[in-house]
Amino acid sequence: MSANLARNSKGKPVAVVVGATSKWQSDGRNTRLAHGRALDDSGLPVGIRWGVGGAIAQKFAREGFFVVLTTRSEANASGLAAAIRDQGGDGTIVELDLSRQDSVAAAFATVRRDAGDPHVLVYNAGYLEGRDLPPDKELLEHIPVEMFDTAQHIASRGPFLVAKEVLPAMRQRGEGSFFFSNNSSSLRGRKRMTGQSLYYPRVMMRTLAQVLTEEYSEHGIHVANVVIDGTIDSPGTRALPKIRQNPDLVMNPEKIAEAFYYLHAQDRSCWTHELQLTPFSTRPSN
Repeated sequence: MSANLARNSKGKPVAVVVGATSKWQSDGRNTRLAHGRALDDSGLPVGIRWGVGGAIAQKFAREGFFVVLTTRSEANASGLAAAIRDQGGDGTIVELDLSRQDSVAAAFATVRRDAGDPHVLVYNAGYLEGRDLPPDKELLEHIPVEMFDTAQHIASRGPFLVAKEVLPAMRQRGEGSFFFSNNSSSLRGRKRMTGQSLYYPRVMMRTLAQVLTEEYSEHGIHVANVVIDGTIDSPGTRALPKIRQNPDLVMNPEKIAEAFYYLHAQDRSCWTHELQLTPFSTRPSN
């Protein structure tokens, strides 16, 4: 548990954000890959500095939840943790490596001990494997098996392992929310273009959301797949040339976070199980 944030001594409901930080934050992996350096985010609104995961964490903290931030390295989330604390929120940081089953088990054992069983789980883990491949390596035959394994771990096996950790307690309690933060590549298989991540496994993430909906809705658990269909505003994406030329292309992560909270707050008589969010300036993907 981070020394910067307290245990859940106030008995608040627990929201876990798996992947609370962003690869496009000021010092993120994609930011460094695209721009060759870390960026100064001091002039940007606090709500967008850590992308969707950070915005979701801040939103649920403001709504009275004890928020668990998971990340590969605690240092990645230290700024977000401080922002939540400055806003009067409570939470903790838990390190989690989704490629290792023992890490997933240990992380959620820590969550249960220091926070309690989650009432809300938002699976927001991302990856960039494939983005650094050159133009002549677009075809599947050039994809290293290790790269595919990483994508599969994070997009499919990871959420399967996380679901096994949190769904039993939600089922016994008769309520809970399990939401997937997904993208348009989950809608159907598409060729990987130069500069894109290996997103084929995202289709399996969507399928898992559909399976969990059929299996767990009747037990009071709200499962939903959220298709974030566009470029998310963050320090790294805001600095991209195409975004500078057309700022209407970016999606406000604070508004995306409001959509996740809207799903959680829905009456169980009319749950939404898939939600697609697209900027007004572009056509929705299909």
